[in-house]
Amino acid sequence: MIMDSEALLTFITIHHANGFSSAAEILGRSQPAISRRIALLEDELGVPVFERAASGVVLSEAGRVLLPHAERVLAALHDARSAIEAMRMGVAGRVALVAVGTLAGSNLTPVLKRFTAEHPRVDLTISTATSAEVSELVRRGEAMIGLRYLLDVTPDLVCEHIASETMVVVCAAEHPFAGKRLTSIAALRDERWFAFRSAYDQRESFADNIFAQFQARGIGAIYWAPIDSLNAMKRLVEAGLGLALLPESAIEEERRVGSLATIMIADLKVANPVYAVVRRGGYLSPATLNLLSLLRTEPNLVDRPELGQA
Repeated sequence: MIMDSEALLTFITIHHANGFSSAAEILGRSQPAISRRIALLEDELGVPVFERAASGVVLSEAGRVLLPHAERVLAALHDARSAIEAMRMGVAGRVALVAVGTLAGSNLTPVLKRFTAEHPRVDLTISTATSAEVSELVRRGEAMIGLRYLLDVTPDLVCEHIASETMVVVCAAEHPFAGKRLTSIAALRDERWFAFRSAYDQRESFADNIFAQFQARGIGAIYWAPIDSLNAMKRLVEAGLGLALLPESAIEEERRVGSLATIMIADLKVANPVYAVVRRGGYLSPATLNLLSLLRTEPNLVDRPELGQA
């Protein structure tokens, strides 16, 4: 049968690499070999799975139908390999964790140290991504566990709320309100704010949080600028060019060296819910289950008070 796992892997790689040349490089094969593999797949299906567009190679209608099924097949094969490896090697093997960048900071270190001490023969890999990408990597079987903000309601994933990350108003150390306590965030409505773009396909809710806080107090508009990088946002705030609502754990280093400060707001209690994500029905090795248990119980992963959520 032509539509084997290699054909599906080639199809998925071309889609994510946005082209045949890039996919050939990733897979370590020649472009003609990649093209032949897809041609055979299309011959068997009787329809094209890709179309040419100005932006590159895009999925055809049939390709969009095939994609989730192909991803599930490859994820199931990955599960089979993982299960056999776990049986053969006992406590050894590979565990892949993917987390939103702001969650992969110093607060995660105690969990990882404890896990590696308990599983010295396990190959633990860690990567970072946006919340949407975290779900996608888990869905494809490229990561066993994901840590993301906000609930993913898609039926092929299991999302478990494990913590809530406190959000704080961040300012430059020289700001007039640095380290002070204000009665209401409404006092900051004339400030310039920095926030991530509120894109539904990859939002982390930071922008929505700050807007919702002002709207709840009857303020319909604020001055703000969209910034796509957390580090860039922190540097702009350090320079005194504006304020930001950020996870408290994301500014630990800057607060330690004194380049950033916070403004305490009496009527502001905001937290981003943090979810652990695994694939529904997917195989989790004993080591993976142990890491998931550590993430559930580690008190320093993120703050865990019951806070209101924007």
